[in-house]
Amino acid sequence: MTIFNERARQSIADAITRIERDTDAEVITVVARQADEYRWVGLFWAALVALVLPGLVIFFPAWFDVRTLLLVQWGVFVALGAIFQLPPVTPLLVPKGLRHARAAALARSQFLEQNLHRTAAATGVLIFVAEAERYVEILTDHGVAAKIDDAAWSAIIERFTARVATGDTEAGFVECVEACGARLAEAVPATHERNELPNRLVVLD
Repeated sequence: MTIFNERARQSIADAITRIERDTDAEVITVVARQADEYRWVGLFWAALVALVLPGLVIFFPAWFDVRTLLLVQWGVFVALGAIFQLPPVTPLLVPKGLRHARAAALARSQFLEQNLHRTAAATGVLIFVAEAERYVEILTDHGVAAKIDDAAWSAIIERFTARVATGDTEAGFVECVEACGARLAEAVPATHERNELPNRLVVLD
């Protein structure tokens, strides 16, 4: 995961402060190392390989009796179960659809946890990143969604996702905040000075 030291966090917070001068929107940024540990996925694949194994070794009956086959099957399950739990390996075993579904669920829970649904004019905006899943989403409350269609965020999300893929999440956050700020200033311009939610990066380890 990107190391967000105090300087990096302040840089992102400053970007949020700048854009909120021109919009009534309340923006919070959240980054997660990964949306789920997916421990069961590694065990699933290990069990699947172990179950398929007898069907493969049946072609070599002289090599394995039933007892030996059972021991090999258990050994394969234990060995692969351990290997598939390694952090660099596990994400490779998780289908893209599942990774994105878990990341999307975490994004929605963070929208509520960060109180973005409680702003006075329903102008909460969440910029969410799950790094392991290379997943970026921008969620908006209905006060913003009524003025900016979700499709309008697509290009911003695509550029940010490319940044995450190259490990440049910090710069991607600043660029994304500024790009969102330009759209928000047009659609939800500032009507009075206020700051209902803290301008910060929330890091979920």
